[in-house]
Amino acid sequence: MTQVADHPILLFALSFPCLTLAAWFGSIYRKRYPLPDDAVDGFDVIINATLTLLALLIGFTFSMALTRYDQRKNYEEAEANAIGTEFVRTDLLPASDRAKVRALLLSYVNERVLFYTVHDQRQRQQIDARTTKLQADLWSSVAAPARAQPTPVAALAVSGMNDVLNSQGYTQAAWWNRIPLAAWALMAAISICSTVLVGYDVSNPVGKSRLLVVLPLIISIAFFLIADIESPITGIIRVEPRNLLSLLQSLQAQ
Repeated sequence: MTQVADHPILLFALSFPCLTLAAWFGSIYRKRYPLPDDAVDGFDVIINATLTLLALLIGFTFSMALTRYDQRKNYEEAEANAIGTEFVRTDLLPASDRAKVRALLLSYVNERVLFYTVHDQRQRQQIDARTTKLQADLWSSVAAPARAQPTPVAALAVSGMNDVLNSQGYTQAAWWNRIPLAAWALMAAISICSTVLVGYDVSNPVGKSRLLVVLPLIISIAFFLIADIESPITGIIRVEPRNLLSLLQSLQAQ
């Protein structure tokens, strides 16, 4: 289910026919086993409670996805700020090390921009490998001067580099933080039950069979939107590295 959720269009293409089929099954079931007149009121309570529960669950899951999206945006901004601050702090390093650290930081910003803009899995693995190597080079480039001259000024440069490396880790963790599989499974189960109940409810009146696709369509659109916001790589709604791009232009101009 989580792999399907990584592809919002595929999720919509699967959920809509499945839920429509469930509604159609409810319609056929009522034709064979009509609801007794004395059970109508009880059935209305059940269907209203089920639809309310489904709406609450979809709303709660949408809120989870939106929170994660905002978190990814905030970490992108924090990462750009950390790199920019460290670039300024390179003035505290000896002249022989300053140029090297700044060149590494410029290359590092390029890789971080690619992290947000490249969506091919093989290319992303290459980006991750280059990023790991650059992080090791960046740390050694500030750690060596700090060990040679362990002063409070050098400690500022080391502390800033530590923030740069930590910010990347926070960003990666936010991208891995996804809606649990149990939440998707629960939504799918309640959605199927809801569409079956709706099909059982509206199939008897003549001419209302066309309305059976309305609820499956609405639920499928909601699933698509949640999965799209939740998917940082394959979704249509993505975090744009605006702060990192602005930082890159600023660093290139210096």
